[in-house]
Amino acid sequence: MNSSIVLAISGAAALLFAFILAKSITAQPSGNERMKEIAGYIEQGAMAFLRREYRYLTVFIVVVSVIIGRFINVPTAICFVVGSVFSILAGYFGMKVAVKSNVRTAEAAKHSQQSALKVAFSGGAVMGMSVVGLGVIGLGLLAIIFNLNAYYLTGFGLGASSIALFARVGGGIYTKAADVGADLVGKLEAGIPEDDPRNPAVIADNVGDNVGDVAGMGADLFESYVGSIISAITLGAAAFNNNKGIVFPMILSAVGVVASIIGAIVVRTSKAENPQKALNIGTYISGILMIIGAAVVGYTTFGDFKGFSAIAAGLIVGLLIGKITEIYTSADYKSVKEVARQAETGSATTIISGLAVGMKSTMWPIILIAVGILFSYFVMGGNTDPTLGLYGIALAAVGMLSTTGLVVSVDAYGPIADNAGGIAEMASLPHSVREVTDKLDSVGNTTAAIGKGFAIGSAALTALALFAAYAQAVDIKIIDLLAPTTLVGVLIGAMLPFLYGALTMESVGRAAHEMVEEVRRQFKEIPGIMEGKATPEYATCIDISTTAALREMVLPGVLAIVIPLGVGILLGPEALGGLIGGAIATGVLVAILMANAGAAWDNSKKYIESGAHGGRNSEAHKAGIVGDTVGDPFKDTAGPAMNILIKLMTIVSLVFAPIILKFGGILLNLFK
Repeated sequence: MNSSIVLAISGAAALLFAFILAKSITAQPSGNERMKEIAGYIEQGAMAFLRREYRYLTVFIVVVSVIIGRFINVPTAICFVVGSVFSILAGYFGMKVAVKSNVRTAEAAKHSQQSALKVAFSGGAVMGMSVVGLGVIGLGLLAIIFNLNAYYLTGFGLGASSIALFARVGGGIYTKAADVGADLVGKLEAGIPEDDPRNPAVIADNVGDNVGDVAGMGADLFESYVGSIISAITLGAAAFNNNKGIVFPMILSAVGVVASIIGAIVVRTSKAENPQKALNIGTYISGILMIIGAAVVGYTTFGDFKGFSAIAAGLIVGLLIGKITEIYTSADYKSVKEVARQAETGSATTIISGLAVGMKSTMWPIILIAVGILFSYFVMGGNTDPTLGLYGIALAAVGMLSTTGLVVSVDAYGPIADNAGGIAEMASLPHSVREVTDKLDSVGNTTAAIGKGFAIGSAALTALALFAAYAQAVDIKIIDLLAPTTLVGVLIGAMLPFLYGALTMESVGRAAHEMVEEVRRQFKEIPGIMEGKATPEYATCIDISTTAALREMVLPGVLAIVIPLGVGILLGPEALGGLIGGAIATGVLVAILMANAGAAWDNSKKYIESGAHGGRNSEAHKAGIVGDTVGDPFKDTAGPAMNILIKLMTIVSLVFAPIILKFGGILLNLFK
């Protein structure tokens, strides 16, 4: 059977599974009237944000598709539109179900932890299966329509990356503006608990969990997933005279979809008491199935185990990065406990300790990524044919992302559990319910951190593979670091993640400032809020987060596209190559630092809240809240945006390679 058809069929299977899960969730009871009322606020706010965001993105899609159609070609423009629309649909489907799963998880928590885990994970799995289903259906159908033309398919990746950037940045700004505003005024100034219905920002905070950590995260991994497949197809076309190099990653991706579905079924049917254990079992089973499938498909395609070895290297590196991330960000290990201990002496030592954890946590992931790159390069024969070696690196990226369906499912489960806890608190459910949701939420924080580590590792390999595809497109064999234009490109590229981090952090700061002022105003001007006799104006806070997120996401999104094009056109293809190299090097490091430091601060606060170092309302707890507040934009806005930044710049360079090759170096030509 044609590999493109196999890919499309596997995607259809994933979407069918997602549909079945969605129906099973909506069939679950949704609790009492108060629970339904709170869940309704969250759902209305989340969907309102998506509708407004998609109006902005529609304008962007139309403008960019016209530019691509005019200056590149129409098929690439069509693929760009499809990639953009499918990325939007993945986020929409996932979040639509997530905001229905939260209240049902809270209701299920009345009965047992296993019941609550099943509902929450099923909600996350709808997001996961939508991501891989739409990704491989899109690629499969476009490959059929355009006869496996690898260059045209890069437009699909560009569409996915562009939407991912706006979704991740916009969603991240939204959620952290609400979260920071709610914590600073509610917990620190007013002294009321988290998720207290008296806090005007509490609904916006719960909405933010969905738009940032479900829709935004899903769009992030959607573009990583399709980007890895596209880079492998592009380099496979260059490395082989036949279609073997193209067919292998496509069939392998189909196997990964099946492995993810089986892993999700294992999690849903697990009887394990510990939710982390249930999630781990599903992850390991899907990984084992993927390795077996890669061995069979690799040997059938190439007659040896070279392709399988590259795939296995990527998958193993991804799993190891996830485990290392857990070690640095889980309260079960010493790093988070040390951050909590430092909170006893105040906010300053909490910040210092968390930053140290983030910096230290960069070492092993980078070593693992380096080992994966070298192994996959040489095992595919890079010592004799560099193109084959680069194809091996692309396969490692495919391997790392092969079980994306399950990775996203595990990651998206966390915000649903978090929302369930908020609903339980606001609806005054028994303390036993909150204990269950808190346990699920604690595991969700760790799974989210693992997901971010996984996304960072895959971003590095995917960006490197796309970088190699760009070099092929503009016929660059060697990048000379002694050439001044290349060195300038490296410096600009190395600077960009820091500029990008600053822009997104400042955006969160400005939006959070507006939120803090509004919450203070309501506490002051609306009598009866603190006594529970008056309902806060939740809609006003939701509107502040929505407006700020949409306003602030535009500049970072535009810069990520304009700067690489500007450098390429002004200074030439080699300078742009230097820019990509510099951005990948610093972007990966900054992403790991921010993600792990933020998660360490978050979980150290929760560790204190569990009773350590004086427990809730102690001085250590207050310092932990400050650390968590600083870490919020680190781990949920600026850090995740780095992954998309480096991939978006590489695929922009690849798609616009003909323009850069034709017009690149305008500024240099003035001096000739």
